Amino acid sequence: MTMHTTATSAAKHSIPGFELRSVLLVAALAAGAAGAARAQTAPPSPASPSSPPSQMAPSATQGAVPQNRTTPKDVEAAFGRADANKDGKLDRQEAEHLPAVALRFDQIDANHDAFISLAELTKAATGS
Repeated sequence: MTMHTTATSAAKHSIPGFELRSVLLVAALAAGAAGAARAQTAPPSPASPSSPPSQMAPSATQGAVPQNRTTPKDVEAAFGRADANKDGKLDRQEAEHLPAVALRFDQIDANHDAFISLAELTKAATGS
């Protein structure tokens, strides 16, 4: 197989901007998961003033989870691209087009019907 054929074959299977949007969705889902995990842990006890600097409590901005900037419109666009058969839901095979969704399929599928609806994905990605 020549390099030109490989490049042409790869170009037929990619969607312009799809990879970037998938990465943004992955980042949004990861930020949401990190925020949920952080909310479930006990806050560190404040260090005494005589503690060495390495043992002092972190500042409020240090290690903060960035705000989720994914909009429902972004989620809807990604969902539409992944929904290959246009039935309004993602099965496990379609979810593979969104790696972060595929990894968390069972968590996102809130009603456990083996499909992810747009509403379920929007709630997982934006928290609303």
